[in-house]
Amino acid sequence: MSAPLRLVLVGAGQMGRAWIGAIDRSEEAELVGLVDLDRAAIDAAFTARGSSSASGPDAVALARSEGADAVVDVTVPVAHLAVNLAALDAGYPVLCEKPITPTVRDALALVAAAETTGKLLMVSQSRRYYAALDELRRRTADLGGVGLLSTEFLKAPHFGGFREEMDHPLLVDMAIHSFDVARAVIGRVPLTVDCRSFNPDWSWFRGDAAAQALFEFEGGARFQYFGSWVAPGLETSWNGFWRAGGPRGTATWDGESAVEVQDGSGAVERLDVPHAPHESIEGSLAEFIDAVRSGTVPSGEIHENVWTLAMVEAAVRSTETRSTVDVPALIDEAHEQALAGDLRGDLRDVLASWSTPHERLLGAAVPQ
Repeated sequence: MSAPLRLVLVGAGQMGRAWIGAIDRSEEAELVGLVDLDRAAIDAAFTARGSSSASGPDAVALARSEGADAVVDVTVPVAHLAVNLAALDAGYPVLCEKPITPTVRDALALVAAAETTGKLLMVSQSRRYYAALDELRRRTADLGGVGLLSTEFLKAPHFGGFREEMDHPLLVDMAIHSFDVARAVIGRVPLTVDCRSFNPDWSWFRGDAAAQALFEFEGGARFQYFGSWVAPGLETSWNGFWRAGGPRGTATWDGESAVEVQDGSGAVERLDVPHAPHESIEGSLAEFIDAVRSGTVPSGEIHENVWTLAMVEAAVRSTETRSTVDVPALIDEAHEQALAGDLRGDLRDVLASWSTPHERLLGAAVPQ
């Protein structure tokens, strides 16, 4: 048996506490340090945990002093670029909460950093890790693949704080999960999106808390998203309700454990899929640990994950311009913006060497 992977966690807020729990429950990981600029946040996290470990304001310094093997970044998105760059430059593989950065432009700088350092940068897209979703994917493959995929996401949370003040809270903070799952189910590259966001008159959000979007994928598959954060009553799962249709039938997933399948014979099969040992963020953590140990490329590796972030940015642009947005072209445009910005020399050299940026993100992963 390998010794547990020694982890330094950066970010002691609400999500940080969730990650502390996931690490403590894992037999394959050990929390050796907690980092936050706010000492009170660290103390509160340790109080909630019931025990403490090494702590401080500097992730790299703490990782070195505690002999850490890797860094987990659970800071706010605007801090991800600096935290991840520092950890990668210091030689540590990184598992980072979604979104990897607020913009595709900044995400490409981190792609370059992964290539320059040769270290793994994986994004935690935690809603990929459900046994029932795996079953949906297997069944749709049996039905001849996915041509039509749709999800409804209908919830009514009262968060308070920054989410209720964002311009596009649903698209930027939540729809990224559904967009990533769509990529996982369809297994192709997203090409275009038409999106319209809106805010019902009863909304308690300042920005648009509802949206509908239609994506076209390579090969002709379509993905339709309809979501709202102001939909009280008969709410869906936090994973949404999914329907996947192919040439030989249709499968649905309720976002929890129920999968239904109907093929061309007309017979309906109803499955109650048991939960797997590692789901949600625990699934992300397990895949990261395996990737660090084995050198395999995880599903959330930074090159691959940029496509999910690009879907979000393209959806926001589509609703703001009321037009169809080309997703690969958006990535290529972000590459030009990155080169035109204040970029470190070694990262600039990597990005400048790419001839077709969106194609570079396909099959160029850095395992570690």
